[in-house]
Amino acid sequence: MTDEDLDDQYEAFQSFLERDTPEKAVRKLRLLRVPEEIIGLILERHEQEVIRVREMREPKVVYTAGRLTWYTGPRAGDRYWPALQKKLAGGTRPWPQAAIDSLDEESTKVVGLLDNPRADDFRSMGLVLGYVQSGKTANFTAVMSKAADRGYRLFIVLSGIHNGLRRQTQARLARELVQLNPGQWHEVTTIDSDFNLKGNAAAYFAAQNQQSLLVVKKNAKVLEKLNGWLATATAYLRDCPTLVIDDEADQATVGGKVINPLLGKLLKSFPKVDYVGYTATPFANLLIDPAVDDGFYPRDFVVSLKAPSGYQGPELLFGRDPLDGEDLNEVPAGEDMIREIPEEDVESVRPINKAAAADFVPEMTESLRHAVLYFWLATAARRVRGTGVPHSTMLVHTTLQTGIHEDFRAPLDDLRQEVLVDLRSDDFDLYDEIEKQWADETSRVNAADFGEMPVPFEAVLRHLPDVVAESRVVVDNFRSRDRLDYESGPVVAIAVGGNTLSRGLTLEGLVTSYFVRASSAYDTLLQMGRWFGHRSGYADLPRIWMTTELAGWFRHLAVVEAEIRKDIDRYLTEDKNPLTFAVRIRTHPKMLVTAPARMKAAVTAHAAYGGDLVESRYFPTDAGAEEWLQRNADAAVLLIQEAQQHGRIEPLPSSGQRWLWRDVSYRDVLNFIDEYRFHERTEEARPQLLRRYIEKRVENNALIAWDVAIIGNSKADATMWKLPDGTMVGLNRRSRINDADDPLADIKTLSGPRDATVNLWVPDGTDVTKRSEVDKLRAAQRPDHGLLLLYPIDPVSTTTRKERHPLNAPCEVVMGAAFVFPKPAKADSQVEQDYISADLSRVSGAYWEEEDPEALRQDPEDESA
Repeated sequence: MTDEDLDDQYEAFQSFLERDTPEKAVRKLRLLRVPEEIIGLILERHEQEVIRVREMREPKVVYTAGRLTWYTGPRAGDRYWPALQKKLAGGTRPWPQAAIDSLDEESTKVVGLLDNPRADDFRSMGLVLGYVQSGKTANFTAVMSKAADRGYRLFIVLSGIHNGLRRQTQARLARELVQLNPGQWHEVTTIDSDFNLKGNAAAYFAAQNQQSLLVVKKNAKVLEKLNGWLATATAYLRDCPTLVIDDEADQATVGGKVINPLLGKLLKSFPKVDYVGYTATPFANLLIDPAVDDGFYPRDFVVSLKAPSGYQGPELLFGRDPLDGEDLNEVPAGEDMIREIPEEDVESVRPINKAAAADFVPEMTESLRHAVLYFWLATAARRVRGTGVPHSTMLVHTTLQTGIHEDFRAPLDDLRQEVLVDLRSDDFDLYDEIEKQWADETSRVNAADFGEMPVPFEAVLRHLPDVVAESRVVVDNFRSRDRLDYESGPVVAIAVGGNTLSRGLTLEGLVTSYFVRASSAYDTLLQMGRWFGHRSGYADLPRIWMTTELAGWFRHLAVVEAEIRKDIDRYLTEDKNPLTFAVRIRTHPKMLVTAPARMKAAVTAHAAYGGDLVESRYFPTDAGAEEWLQRNADAAVLLIQEAQQHGRIEPLPSSGQRWLWRDVSYRDVLNFIDEYRFHERTEEARPQLLRRYIEKRVENNALIAWDVAIIGNSKADATMWKLPDGTMVGLNRRSRINDADDPLADIKTLSGPRDATVNLWVPDGTDVTKRSEVDKLRAAQRPDHGLLLLYPIDPVSTTTRKERHPLNAPCEVVMGAAFVFPKPAKADSQVEQDYISADLSRVSGAYWEEEDPEALRQDPEDESA
């Protein structure tokens, strides 16, 4: 048989797949007396296509063992995906081809995880994890188009709980699916109307060659009507492959006493249905009890989408602390885009409690004035560039109290009139103020770092009067009628609101955010971050005004998010599936992971320090920090004295300012842990966890003996510090990466890559900057010994580096400490850590993943661990 003949036979096989499963298609080939060797070649080609989809590198996927991939990607004759692809490539704001290719690959991978619509019965539960404002809607739109091309007929999109998001989603799907294929879709809901049909639903499902689209809120009345309507078409739903997309899947779906049962009933309406939740905040979804058969735990697959190119997420804006095993110098420190709202301003823009809300009237504070002025300046700069979306928006989010939202209108409009008058009269004081502000802002964020050209103040000033004149205040909440409208032309808006602006809804051209609204839950707080996303043409211009505490919370959430994705990535290499792993979610002393009702099935996770480097990074430097810093210095001096008495000193030739004592008792180390204070932001260095871990390792005859070293500065210009025995130590310089006036200094990195080898013999040619190489040396030479490094630091620590500032601590010496833990040869000793995860104990064959990525696997037979 020639290749052309085989191609013809393969096309015939594919045409059968339009109506049948691969198994039924093979039976038809046999009925047509196609030789078995040809059928084998056809199946081999089909399997190669399936494998190609299954093994795509992106996105990362964890799925149930044995789950078959049936979808081989778009092919000739498809209708819906090619139309969408063409629209994305054209239009007024065309997508780059690389972005379209990425969307094609990611959506193909997701469709391949769905069930074959030609199968007799199916019901699968999956979760797609994206990023806040990162293109999740584009992904599920592409998934819907490809699923429709293969025979899915009914599409139900659950679009949050607010009308604004539902309308926005309906409008987009109408543009990108319905209007591109006239006559092929029944649009059961519309932009103006949520589900409200009565009577028999059969007419919508009788036509085999049409698709039906519903975009509905997760609202009890709406879902009750929808369930009742579907009950009238039971016979027609028998052969109606259905895809339910749950946008914002963590909201209302999980733990809701009303919505959850209604959604469960909805899924039971269909013999052939797949449910796919989409969310950027999967905390609630990953804590669902997986043992509940009718629950919404993503038992069949979890997809982790890659952050799109140019995406600005928590890491870029706020920075984050390093995860275990990460190179500290490669961890994002955060761009200088966050501006502080002083605590004294908060009470002027948000009532202190519910009782105060009745008489509260917001004021134009200095910080709010700066934020609004910057918004107008940045909008004018965008007009100079003439790139990106035509809209420009500022978010003011301070409270849920809808009455107070309207009260912001007067001070904001007054400021607008005042600035407009001053601009038209060439007021020198205003010009001087905004010129200095623009110079300061553009010096703190380099436009070239984002591929943008800097905009001089003179160019900004030419557009500024028009920008201020065109801007308007829009109060957007569930009571207001004057809502944000990006469909009727370019918008310059200061949007004031609460929940309607805090989840799902895209604020087009968001440049500036003024945010003091606190939340007690991770998912709620992250979803309020409307400033995450793409900022094409103005990636250097976004600014966020918030309190220092809130900025710290978002930094913590950046760590949490990175840990979740790292967990999922690790399970890909360990042959795990959603029912045999439990993603750990780090907790916070002041925030809930999610609402209590959604954490009923959560259990405490565990942590271990095997192979970790734990070091001090944060030091208080305000006037009241002297006692705190002195206590740490005293703890170090006491440990050195104990090491001199109980350990044995080892000369370190050519080491300069370094001293090493071997075989110091673990008891002396525990005493040091009791006295030394790590700042609470160094979350992995919690004294009680360090102590319990060492004690457990001692029970297993490890970490009984420690090596203790002083790491000093051997440079000639180093400031000297005297130990009690008269030894002079050169003080290290550790400048801060944050502002000099911040009372908490962040030095980012304490130890150097070579410091961890101070107690090891290092052969020539060994690359000690590679942690894996050092780990091998430690396993061979000191496998059961801990290493504790002490770093006396110059309290001033001047610096010539532009991005750093002097430490300026009020003490004689700042003492840093670093613990280096060897990797255990077998099981590690775990201690309870402040993490939670889903409870897999009632799931057959479940595997508890309880330790850090770099730690060795837990041996279930080691009861002492």
